[in-house]
Amino acid sequence: MPALNPSAKFRWIAAAFALLAAIFLQLTPASAGVIAKVDIASQRMTVIVDGSVEAVWAVSTARRGYYTPRGVYRPQMLKRMHYSKKYDNSPMPYSVFFKGGYAVHGTYSIKQLGRAASHGCIRLAPAHAAALYQLIRHRGLGDTRVVIG
Repeated sequence: MPALNPSAKFRWIAAAFALLAAIFLQLTPASAGVIAKVDIASQRMTVIVDGSVEAVWAVSTARRGYYTPRGVYRPQMLKRMHYSKKYDNSPMPYSVFFKGGYAVHGTYSIKQLGRAASHGCIRLAPAHAAALYQLIRHRGLGDTRVVIG
């Protein structure tokens, strides 16, 4: 392979850097005004609004044998009260659906919050789920990201 002259090498490096920057900016949730960041290891959700931490809440994610998806998601749908067709018509108040049937929602099993206990959804105390639901409703689905890792 022939050696690149310094000018061509610089252009190649600049183009590669620009491409990586564009990919990073598309993947980062920083452009969202509302970020619901879920830390599966600590079973905590941090709610960030316009760059400031507004709340940190206990959650329950998937227990053994189930899976909570990881990644960055834009909420797809809000539902004030949803009943799970898959799990015995279980109530899911203040549901924020982010990937198919996966949602952040309230639970009445508040004693389980802070440890893995769900079938894959992200459970919150009902008051916290209501607050998140109202915040997303006010700010809009497009201005919100759910970040799970």
